[in-house]
Amino acid sequence: MSQTDFMPLEGWDALELYVGNAKQAAYFYEHAFGFTPTAYAGPETGVRDRASYVLEQNEIRLVLTSGLDPESEIARFACAHGDGVKDVSLRVPNAANAFAEAVARGARGVAEPRRLEDEHGSVELATIATYGDTVHTFVERSAYTGPYLPGYVSTASNGSAASGIGLQSIDHVVGNVELGRMDEWVSFYERTMGFTELIHFSDEAISTEYSALMSKVMTGGEGKIKFPINEPAEGRRKSQIEEYLDFYGGPGVQHLALATEDIVRTVDGLRERGVRFLVATPGAYYEDAARRVGSIDQSWADLQRLGILADRDDEGYLLQIFTATAQDRPTLFFEVIERHGSRGFGEGNFKALFEAIEREQALRGNL
Repeated sequence: MSQTDFMPLEGWDALELYVGNAKQAAYFYEHAFGFTPTAYAGPETGVRDRASYVLEQNEIRLVLTSGLDPESEIARFACAHGDGVKDVSLRVPNAANAFAEAVARGARGVAEPRRLEDEHGSVELATIATYGDTVHTFVERSAYTGPYLPGYVSTASNGSAASGIGLQSIDHVVGNVELGRMDEWVSFYERTMGFTELIHFSDEAISTEYSALMSKVMTGGEGKIKFPINEPAEGRRKSQIEEYLDFYGGPGVQHLALATEDIVRTVDGLRERGVRFLVATPGAYYEDAARRVGSIDQSWADLQRLGILADRDDEGYLLQIFTATAQDRPTLFFEVIERHGSRGFGEGNFKALFEAIEREQALRGNL
């Protein structure tokens, strides 16, 4: 597919999580991650089958939804998977055209284009399936000025989100798929939406003494959207991807990477709010990292104090850290990332990161 065939993706619109208790989950993401509640839909607004809370921080929008009917798709999702990402919605200039193009190229349609209207204008939505129970909704909202979508009411006191603790935007969304299925989904994104492969990590690059995985990073929307896709590889013990697939009940979104311009401030704030990160990185890592990465704007002492990892490529460097899972199932977690030119994903940190994940697996008895 040529460069001119790219589907015109304008950026991320929202990440919708189906959860067991949206009211409590919204409280967690507000008070632990610094999000502002901005909109709500539920029985009080005329929506009978669900309750949805919209939270925002700078350019990031989360939607937390619970089903009110135990037999609903939403309730069944939460029962099968635990709290997880259902919809990675993408902003487009024309949702009907994006849907028609994707379906013509082999995507399975989930919801035909439909237009929603209220006193704030109109939004057009259309949804396609991707791996597991995950979907992408194309959102055309240029003619809408409301808080989120028709059917939602504003809950922000001044009509907008606060600055939070410095989380700025969605950097990438990582999916885990079954052994042997990674290339199938790589082809899906290439074929249906014109994505291209940005980076390929082999099982030799992402391995420890015990386990390994393979990953390909797909990018679209002229680089605005990045979807790494992981699959397990053969190893001596159960890999983190296999553990995820077992507890999630199949493929799905593994982690959400959120960008910041000041990772030290952001991670300090998250720790103060009780967010738990992967177990501490050995001090020897920082001695090696200082030589490997070279000069950076941040204090190495601060990075070591907080357990933040660093890596450099030909285009610059990045800083990153990973939370523990955000719920009791060892499934969805978060990454905080600060980029200084680098377009990579921290290849130099893979060994330290995955050994930390394996220590967590061992504590759960799943390694």
